[in-house]
Amino acid sequence: MRSKDPQPRRAATLLCALLATLAALALLAVPASAGWLSPGAGPSGNAQKINTLYWIVLIISIPIFLGVEGALIYAMVKFRARKGAVAAQIRGNTRLEIGWTLGAAVIVVVLAVVTFAFLPAIRNPPPSGPEGLDLRRAGLTGEPVVEGGVGRQPPVPEDGQALNIDVNGQQYVWRYTYPDNDENDLNNVFAYEQMVVPTDTTVVLSIRAQDVAHSWWIPALGGKFDAIPGYTNYTWYNVSEPGVWGGRCAELCGRNHANMVASVRAVTPPEFQRWYTNKRREIAQANEAAARQRQQVESGTPAPGA
Repeated sequence: MRSKDPQPRRAATLLCALLATLAALALLAVPASAGWLSPGAGPSGNAQKINTLYWIVLIISIPIFLGVEGALIYAMVKFRARKGAVAAQIRGNTRLEIGWTLGAAVIVVVLAVVTFAFLPAIRNPPPSGPEGLDLRRAGLTGEPVVEGGVGRQPPVPEDGQALNIDVNGQQYVWRYTYPDNDENDLNNVFAYEQMVVPTDTTVVLSIRAQDVAHSWWIPALGGKFDAIPGYTNYTWYNVSEPGVWGGRCAELCGRNHANMVASVRAVTPPEFQRWYTNKRREIAQANEAAARQRQQVESGTPAPGA
């Protein structure tokens, strides 16, 4: 008796193994994403718009994906043939070809219109809210960093007021430098790893890198932005409520890339002013101590207690 051809069974086994592998990889990738199915959104207008736009595109894409894959699987099952069979020669269906071409064009146009409708609210920062920090009184109206004039212009709210923070990626830490209206003042407030910002206040970030390419990403507060040496990227957010939102460097930047974490802590404007004042005093004291030590080293005077 002639044995059955093992080829179809082997192909089916390989197909099942491939599908199981892809499903496992998809499940393993979930913890690395911001949300289960979407980028996620926190209490900032641009992040919420990005998340909404993502869901619109996803909802439109799912029926298309299922339809195409369903038709493909149906054709594979319905018209399968053994090895060596000669395929039937048929002519194309002009109406069908015109239909799916026009359908694809309509889908692309709809997605383009929706995307461009959302872009202004994503790219252009709004003014700070009524409960936000008074930047003029706080002395925090410094201009955003523009490194070498390269890159697009920083976004500016309608009232021209925003808290401009310089985000500098370094191997392997993020440094945040706050503005200072006095160019000759050496006591600029800065922090590492955690950025502290006031609520209901528009914050504009100048994102750059000191050494190699990095990528700034706080999923709940907006999109991912590359930090490239010699180039300045910009983004913004306006956090409406206190809290802490985490992120990390999203670009492989070296052996300690995994340790390059980041977070944003939003506090009320009075609490932010207290933090800023204390931080400024600490930095001033550290600079004074360093200056005294440097003077002692240069003069050859032994340090106290030496």
